[in-house]
Amino acid sequence: MITSDLRVALIGAGARSEIGQHVPVVRPGARIVAVADTTPAGRERAATSFPGAVLHPDHRALVAAGGVDAAIVTTPDDTHAAIAVDLLRAGIAVYLEKPLATTLADADRVLLAATETGTPLYVGHNFRHAEVVRTMRDVIARGEIGEVKAVWVRHFVGHGGDYYFKDWHADRRRTGTLLLQKASHDIDVIHHLAGGYTRRVVGMGDLMVYGAIQDRRERPGETMPDWFSMDNWPPAAATGLNPVVDVEDLSMVLMTLDNGVQASYQQCHFTPDYWRNYTVIGTEGRLENFGDTAGGVVRVWNRRHEFSAAGDREHPIAGVESGHEDADVLTMAEFLAHVADGSPTVVSPVAAREAVAAGSLAAESLRSGSLPQTVPDLPDDVRRHFQQQNLAERDPR
Repeated sequence: MITSDLRVALIGAGARSEIGQHVPVVRPGARIVAVADTTPAGRERAATSFPGAVLHPDHRALVAAGGVDAAIVTTPDDTHAAIAVDLLRAGIAVYLEKPLATTLADADRVLLAATETGTPLYVGHNFRHAEVVRTMRDVIARGEIGEVKAVWVRHFVGHGGDYYFKDWHADRRRTGTLLLQKASHDIDVIHHLAGGYTRRVVGMGDLMVYGAIQDRRERPGETMPDWFSMDNWPPAAATGLNPVVDVEDLSMVLMTLDNGVQASYQQCHFTPDYWRNYTVIGTEGRLENFGDTAGGVVRVWNRRHEFSAAGDREHPIAGVESGHEDADVLTMAEFLAHVADGSPTVVSPVAAREAVAAGSLAAESLRSGSLPQTVPDLPDDVRRHFQQQNLAERDPR
């Protein structure tokens, strides 16, 4: 266990690297001491954002230099597994941005490295700390809707064109599928709310809009804030897409969990609005959120009646009015406390693996004519290792 001030590295200085700014805020004494990025533009951004940090051309140089207790990995998805394994085997605790990996085999490889080395692994499924999820979880825990039997999620990704189709995210060689990069949040939340993991999955989807757009270009040195604009509308008029666009912009998934709960997930990247809508149905009622940040509400219906827009109970959603910075702060605090103090966590590496399993196999299903896919179990010794870490989010199996 590390008891001194934490020396934290950041690997990948893109748009998501901003979460490194939370390190000294949530844990006084902890600091970003080094940054690795493979591009000159990334290292230039790092020099501005993290003055005083030692800059490295890649994670291997950072590991070789030493002097680091923990690392935050915010590199593109297809690099997660290799970087995480190298860090874990070097004894460096890892905060790995979701998704854990782009394939189930790579996800299992990361968990095996953590098991064999005993090095702390944390996957940044920050949405478990979002107020909308905490509110829904509390409603379920209080028994307001009885035993959960079904979870339906609709994700309206109104910023999808800017967020995911103008850089490497649009290339399935880098992302695998947006059922990982984007849906891994919601699949994890489905598991979190339902208390089980997906074991049977079917997918449908297509590239409906962005594949027909021919205005494309490379964007060297740019990150998403450089091109994002609310004026980029309608989707079919988008410009400057990534040279390769072959991930689906519309996806639908059906899941059967190991505890019998049935779930569905829908994702669309060309809607005008941007939010998530959850419906959880239990044996004694249902809940549904309207809005997913501050100002929204979670409504509960648990009496028998005809249509009622207001529901029988209403729970306000607290937190930030837009985005998920509050969840980012809580997630970073949880990671650093786990590394330094051995504190239990709400976020679970096993659950992160199960989100990858469901998302990657759903993509395999939708690309093979919607053939059902069965999720393989995680090896028992690996599962036991993470249970022994005394995680607060226990394995629901």
